[in-house]
Amino acid sequence: MRNDCFALPPGVNWVPVDEAKERLRAVLPTVSEVEVVSVRDGSGRVLSQDVVALRSNPPAPNSAVDGYGFAFSALSNVEHQSLPLVDGRAAAGVPFSGAVPEGSAIRILTGAILPDGVDTVVLEEDVQIEGCRLFLEGLPKSRANARKAGEDVLAGQVALKQGTALGPPDIALLTALGISTVSVYRKLRVAVLSTGDELVEAGDDISGDHQIFDANRPMLLSMFERLGCETVDMGRLGDDPAVIEEALNRASAQADVIFTSGGASAGDEDHVSRLLKEKGNLASWRIALKPGRPLALAVWNGAPVFGLPGNPVAAFVCALVFGTPALAKISGASWQEPSRFQVPAAFQKTKKQGRREFLRARLTPEGHAEVFQSEGSGRISGLSWAEGLVELPDGAAQI
Repeated sequence: MRNDCFALPPGVNWVPVDEAKERLRAVLPTVSEVEVVSVRDGSGRVLSQDVVALRSNPPAPNSAVDGYGFAFSALSNVEHQSLPLVDGRAAAGVPFSGAVPEGSAIRILTGAILPDGVDTVVLEEDVQIEGCRLFLEGLPKSRANARKAGEDVLAGQVALKQGTALGPPDIALLTALGISTVSVYRKLRVAVLSTGDELVEAGDDISGDHQIFDANRPMLLSMFERLGCETVDMGRLGDDPAVIEEALNRASAQADVIFTSGGASAGDEDHVSRLLKEKGNLASWRIALKPGRPLALAVWNGAPVFGLPGNPVAAFVCALVFGTPALAKISGASWQEPSRFQVPAAFQKTKKQGRREFLRARLTPEGHAEVFQSEGSGRISGLSWAEGLVELPDGAAQI
C-alpha cells in the first residue's frame, strides 16, 4: 500500500502524455467546409488557402519621416552642405506634381511619395532652413529614411499561408494589400456537457451539501468561445447511461468536437468512460499526467470526444494541454503547443517517477515561477490565481 492513486496496478501501463498527444494528433480530422468572409470579420478565423497580395506595400517609394528630400548624388563629400529648396512640398495623399532638379531639395512629410529626383530624406531636426536654402552638417547615408516600393510585401507575393489563424496584425496586413475578403474554414462547433447527480446550476435552490454548482461547463464554454469556436451547451446530465448516450448522439449530430466532464474514471457512476469504451472508439484512457489521470480520448459517431475529469482543475488542465492544440488542428491550423519558457523555480518539490505534472503557477517580479499552495484538483481559486502552468517532466525530479 503506497497511498498513491497514481501507482501502476499490476499489468497496467499508463500512456505517457507525449504518446497520447501523438495518437490524438494522428487521428484528428480537419474541417473541410469553407466560406468567404470580409477581412474585417476575419479575426480568429483560419485561412483555407494562401492569400496573394493584390498590391505592393508600400505601393511606391515614400518618406519614413518629416524632413527634406533630395538626390544623394547631389551632395559633395564635405562637412557643410547647402541645397536650394524648390517651391511646394510632398505630403501623404498629396504628391508633388513635378520633378526635383538635380542639386535641389524639397520639403517632404511622412508617407509622402518620393518625387522624381529624390532618393534620400533627412530629418527636419537635422537641418537648418535659411530663406530658400537648406543647410546640413555632415553626409547622410544614401537612401536614408526612404522606403522602397514593396519593401514589406510585393504584389503577387504570398502574404499569408493557408492555416494561418488571423489576428489583428494579419487584418492590418491584408487590408494594406487591398484584400477585402478571404476564404476561411468554417468555425468549429464544440459541444460541452457535464455529468453528475450532484450538479446544480448556479442560482438554483439547493437541497443539501451533497449538491455542488456546475463550474466546469461555464469554464469550458468560456475557454472555447475565447478560442473562436461556436459552442453548443448540452447542459447538465444525471448519472444515467441512457440519458448520457442520447446526449452524446445529439452532440455528435450538432458539433464537430465533444467535451464532457465527469464520469471519465472507473467508478460505479463513471458512465462516460464505459459508454465510450463499449459503443465509441476509445483511444486512450489511463494517461500519465497529474492532474487529470482519468482522461478519455475517443470518437463517437465520427466526432472526437474529450472525456475530462470532474475536478475543475483537472478538467481545465486537460482541456488546455490536449484540447486547445487539438481544436487548432481540427480548425485547419496546425497543432499548436503552448509557449514554454525555462525559468528559475521559487518553490521546492520532490517529484515521483512515471507521470507528467502540471502545477498552477505565476511569475514573481524577479521572473521566477511560484506555485499555488495546494495541488488539490478541487481548488479552483488556484486557477484564478495562476498565470500559467509549470510543466514537470515524466521522470523523477528534485526541484
